[in-house]
Amino acid sequence: MAEQGSDQVQDLTPEEVALGLTENRMLLVDVREPNEIAIERYPNAVVVPLSAFDPSTIPDPQGKQVVFACRSGRRSVTASLAAQQAGFPYAAHLAGGILAWKAAGLPTET
Repeated sequence: MAEQGSDQVQDLTPEEVALGLTENRMLLVDVREPNEIAIERYPNAVVVPLSAFDPSTIPDPQGKQVVFACRSGRRSVTASLAAQQAGFPYAAHLAGGILAWKAAGLPTET
């Protein structure tokens, strides 16, 4: 069921991402659209919508691991592959997206 090329993208669980954020080891980049983020968002995520995705607009992670996130995990893989094609070493995403994040009992902001 893996998408073509998804072997270049590391799946991280919501728990792994939450811990990485807590320990200040990760930068979460939400690639959902503004209308989705207006309803519910990840705490402390940087927003770079996939519709206008430009990996050079992601703030300098300053040594942190960049992790892409979306609603279900499909667009975050697309963003990671696009960033890699542009020469950025951003190869991780939140598997399952915000749906998995909430299912794991992690907080969102509304």
